Amino acid sequence: MARTLLTFLLAFVGMATTTQSAIAAVCEDANIIGESMITDVCWDCLFPLKIAGATLQTGDRENPPEASSNSVCTCSPNGVPMPGLVMSMWEPARLIEFPRQAGCSSVLGGVSLGFDSLNIGGQPDDTKTGKSFYHYHYYSFPLFIIMQMFSPSSCHDGYIDLDMMYMSEIDPTWNNSQLAFFTTPESAMVANPIASLACPADAAAATAGFPLSGLFWCAGSWGNIYPLSGVQVGAGGVLRDTSLLATRVLAALHRKGFARQTMGEGAQCKPTINPMLPKTQYKMALMYPRAETERAHVIGESTVRWGLGRTIPGVATTPVYMLWRLNDCCNTL
Repeated sequence: MARTLLTFLLAFVGMATTTQSAIAAVCEDANIIGESMITDVCWDCLFPLKIAGATLQTGDRENPPEASSNSVCTCSPNGVPMPGLVMSMWEPARLIEFPRQAGCSSVLGGVSLGFDSLNIGGQPDDTKTGKSFYHYHYYSFPLFIIMQMFSPSSCHDGYIDLDMMYMSEIDPTWNNSQLAFFTTPESAMVANPIASLACPADAAAATAGFPLSGLFWCAGSWGNIYPLSGVQVGAGGVLRDTSLLATRVLAALHRKGFARQTMGEGAQCKPTINPMLPKTQYKMALMYPRAETERAHVIGESTVRWGLGRTIPGVATTPVYMLWRLNDCCNTL
């Protein structure tokens, strides 16, 4: 389905009326396909690696408490119970980009999908009142499979290459906070300044290790996750703003069922649907403009710890994040 969506959208390229020189001025090429798949990746971020409860390689932090603690497991892929060993590792699974221009894909080489010429994917009117707005594109990026590295067939979600899975230009809830409310009615309780008072505690926890799962509405130092739209008040900088939006993207896609839980004992046999965002399942690494190659950051971790000097004002304005996902998998014998 994702490949069909990508093929359909690329058909619009020829319909764009903007000249190539004008497109190049606003639609950047992030150079994702090529040597960046090796040089701009934090390879140490896949650790810690555990098999049957034994840690083969430690990482810069331990796995979150929600991760599976089992050593052995049983799954029934064909209706017959099969024993196996639990393998836990972080895998590069997705890319999220935030273009300023509707339809611009830096991941696909700076191509424009022609939404402007079709009057699709515009910005909401309320961004004229001191608010900011970004579109997003969500891609599958199973790097271990693309590079033909170690990845048991029972431990991946079926995606085998770079595919566009979702885009905000065709989602009416992304540029309308009121409409987004109807997909997340809990916004009425947590999308307010009083609920946001709890977020500094989440920020402190993220700095120390992982965010607090109980504060589901907080993205640490980045702010309040709700409402799940691309509109936000104020300006905290490109990286802070887009990091908060990346968290909203994940929360919205979990609510829609497009993102699954891969962490924990219940997800050992196959990814499960979780309408709430499992914050500790993810960590992010900036891949463009200037890649994080030594470590990844968790949701809510202050940009002071990882974002200094990673933007190029006026030159590279489309952040691309690599999404690392904790995978607790039952590798059947």
